[in-house]
Amino acid sequence: MDAGQRRLTRLERAAAYALLGWAAEVAFTALKDVIGRDTRSWRLRGHSYLWMAPIYGLAAVLFEPAHATMRGRPVAQRAAAYAGGITAVEYATGMAIRRGVGVVPWDYSGHGRFVVPGGAVRLDYLPLWACSGLVLERLDDALRGLTIRTPAQARHAAGAG
Repeated sequence: MDAGQRRLTRLERAAAYALLGWAAEVAFTALKDVIGRDTRSWRLRGHSYLWMAPIYGLAAVLFEPAHATMRGRPVAQRAAAYAGGITAVEYATGMAIRRGVGVVPWDYSGHGRFVVPGGAVRLDYLPLWACSGLVLERLDDALRGLTIRTPAQARHAAGAG
């Protein structure tokens, strides 16, 4: 790394995970409108919850160490660990929000037989979370390898250009 450059801080990576998680969730919920059995719509109306920003930001604290630990293990083993971990975080955060405000914002109750009592988790989403974890590996590597210019380097580059 050159002088005048630095790596992203954990807080900056958490913000990146939060923004990308929000964008992915909005896209996912919009696509569900198109492929939905009962509510097929081309409006592509996606949504998320403000609660999700800190939850997605937890990836910098929880996912990054898990990825470091799992590096080099077989894909199926990593995918299973990620699916279990993401499901556990979804359940824990959903139940914590319910204790705090009385509802799980993404309550899955009534969405089929794979919903865990309490509505915070859908077990049929395990394959989605497994794939998400494998994608997050790439994002983790990219964010950890990303360098940004410090203000001094940016001023120098502007003056040299």
